[in-house]
Amino acid sequence: MRYATILDAGRLRVAAIVGERVFTFDRRLTMRDVAAGAVDAPLPSDRGIPLAEVALGPAISDPGAIFTIGLNYGGPGDPAGERPERPFVFGKLPSSVAGHGATLTWDRSLTANVDGECELGVVMGAGGAVFGYTIVNDISSRDPWLDGDQWLLGKSMAGFCPVGPWIVTPDELDPSDLRLGCTIKGEPIQDGRTSDMRFPIAEQIAFLQRHVELRPGDLIASGTPARLATPPGPERHLQPGDVVTCWIEGIGELTTTIA
Repeated sequence: MRYATILDAGRLRVAAIVGERVFTFDRRLTMRDVAAGAVDAPLPSDRGIPLAEVALGPAISDPGAIFTIGLNYGGPGDPAGERPERPFVFGKLPSSVAGHGATLTWDRSLTANVDGECELGVVMGAGGAVFGYTIVNDISSRDPWLDGDQWLLGKSMAGFCPVGPWIVTPDELDPSDLRLGCTIKGEPIQDGRTSDMRFPIAEQIAFLQRHVELRPGDLIASGTPARLATPPGPERHLQPGDVVTCWIEGIGELTTTIA
């Protein structure tokens, strides 16, 4: 099953996607409710809405917490199997989420050097189980006064966490060896596989659960592959007019336009 948040009459509404049709749920439900198991009824008997006709919001518009896992993929030349003692965990504010197709702008006087990063997103469900998987673009400042000692601020500006286009449930997706990557204006800047994670999803969850309570609707951005050395290269930061596309095998594409 795929779940999404769509824009309906100016408001966000949770929906299920079956094939190319969208079936909306009660307006009072949030994706956190669905992740907690609040939906157990069959889909409505109507024919739904064509997927091509809906505008998508953030796959989860109201995450309880966003955990991001740093340094979780080896770089070129790194010894095989080498990894830190434990996962490197930091965070993003829930107010930074945006949806597929969103346009992003920010105050360039605060930070000029900003990058996009493709990550497999893990949405938690009830009882510490995984509710589903999505794509996260972990947009981050690279300016030293933010990237060096203020990661939360440098990762949490409005729109710095596109999430989508939808959530795919675990019965339809095995996250252990998915190809993922990112392009800017069609040019690849990342291309990796989730099998290259230093700490796989299960280890990330177990590590987090030893320290904090994971609740339904919490989001884990599970790390990002190294930037490719080929043009446009690691030093190419986001610029007005860029179209950034993060993609993950078995999920789809998440696109953001930079203004």
